[in-house]
Amino acid sequence: MPYFATPTDGTRLHYIDYGDPGTTAERTIVFVNSSYFGTEMWEYQMLPLAADGFRCVGLDRRGHGRSDDVWDGFDLDTLADDVAALLDHLDLTGVTLVGHSLGSAEIVRMLTRHGSGRVARIALVAGMAPGPARSADHADGLDPAVVEGANAAFRKDRLAFFADGAEAFFALQRPGIELSAAYVQYMVDRCAGATARAATAMGDLLTGLNLVPEMAKIDVPALVVHGTHDVSAPIELTGRRSAAALPGSVFHVYEDGGHGLFATHADRLTGDLRDFMSR
Repeated sequence: MPYFATPTDGTRLHYIDYGDPGTTAERTIVFVNSSYFGTEMWEYQMLPLAADGFRCVGLDRRGHGRSDDVWDGFDLDTLADDVAALLDHLDLTGVTLVGHSLGSAEIVRMLTRHGSGRVARIALVAGMAPGPARSADHADGLDPAVVEGANAAFRKDRLAFFADGAEAFFALQRPGIELSAAYVQYMVDRCAGATARAATAMGDLLTGLNLVPEMAKIDVPALVVHGTHDVSAPIELTGRRSAAALPGSVFHVYEDGGHGLFATHADRLTGDLRDFMSR
């Protein structure tokens, strides 16, 4: 299995590399996962895109998927450095970075820490960036105490959080949204595969997350994709603010879409990514 050791602390990170390694840079996509999930979350994007001639690379974040179970390194800087280390390890340039949920924050921080020398464009899917909590430039955000309360409930019983939240995560109550019970259970089980340390640490990042100043500095084309019924990252608190903060971004709103767009709107998202890569 492909692994590499991070230069920061030697943590072994697992990655997948689908498609032809000789594919040109402009047809290479690097996927950055949501909290809790490994690379399996991108099944409905990576497989068809790789079959179409794109090179699709995915990273299991530390404490997630098949990467090492470690205690340290869950601050946003180190997580962003891990993404940069993958690009360095594979010597990738001109790539498109695609991030879901908190993966969007890792992409933003990676660009502001390491620059865009290896990156041609970014896509933020149901992103948590720039941050849902109230801050100096986001008076309408969630009260940080509410975020802390949710994190406390998560720490008390994270498995119940995953199981009880699946319907809202995928917005299964919305018209036309259909997923099999087997698939939903599979994704719940995959969330439970993240270590307790990793899962709780990722939630802790949300309380003070405020990336608006950093997003204004990003100098590559950006696609922002968000659902109207995303309860994990409400569109007014995150998606619309991302689109406004990223200079010249393209903003696609998915009606009735929840947080799990990668599954419920799989074909549309894959098509939007394919079109964005062709710009």
